[in-house]
Amino acid sequence: MGVTARKEKERDIRKKDIIDAAEKIFFEKGFHNATMDDIAKEAEFSKRTVYVYFRSKEQLYFEIMIRGYKLLNGLFEKVVEENCTKTGIEKTELLGKALVDFSNLYPEYFKAIMDYENGDMDFENNDDKSIKECYMEGEKLFDFLKDTLDEGIQDGTVLNGIDVINTALILWASMVGVLNTSKKKEKYLIHYRNRTIEELVEEALKFLICSIKK
Repeated sequence: MGVTARKEKERDIRKKDIIDAAEKIFFEKGFHNATMDDIAKEAEFSKRTVYVYFRSKEQLYFEIMIRGYKLLNGLFEKVVEENCTKTGIEKTELLGKALVDFSNLYPEYFKAIMDYENGDMDFENNDDKSIKECYMEGEKLFDFLKDTLDEGIQDGTVLNGIDVINTALILWASMVGVLNTSKKKEKYLIHYRNRTIEELVEEALKFLICSIKK
C-alpha cells in the first residue's frame, strides 16, 4: 500500500471512530445536550482533531441520519426485490410494515431521523457533502414509496386520480405520527384504552391502505 493510500485509509478510520463516538453520545444524551467536547472524549481524540474532520456537531448528526437512512433503504429495497410479483398496493403495505420494523429494530436511528427539523441551511449549504448525502438517501426512500403507488395506479390496485407526491407524503407522515405517538403514550394506551402499540400501528396501516385502495 502506497503512502497516499495508507494516509487515506487512516483518515477514513479516524472519521469512522469520530462518527461512532458521536452516535453513542447523541443516542445517550440527545443532540441538544451533546457537545463536541463529549464526542472528542468518547472518541479519545483532541477536540482540535475532531474539528479537522467535522466542522460541527450538526454535520456529525447528518452522518448519523445517513446511517439510519441507509438501513431503512436496505429494508425497503429488500421488500421490493423479494416481492416483485406483488401488486402496487401490496408493496405499499409491505413498505409500511418495513417502516414499523425499522422503528423497532433501530429505535435510536428512527428517533434521530424523525426528531430532526429541516432548516434553511440544509438547502443553502449545497457544498456540504454530509447534507447532500443525507437528503439523497431520504429522496431514495421517498422514491420507493412513490414508485409503488405509481405501480398500483398502473395495475389498478390504487385509486386513479390521486396526487402521488401528496399521497406518499401523507402516508409517510401518518405512519410516523402514529409510531411516535404510540411509543410516547404506550402506558396510556395500555391502562386507559386497553390497546397495545402493535394493535394501534397495525390498525393505522390497514386504515391508510384502505383509503387509497381501488
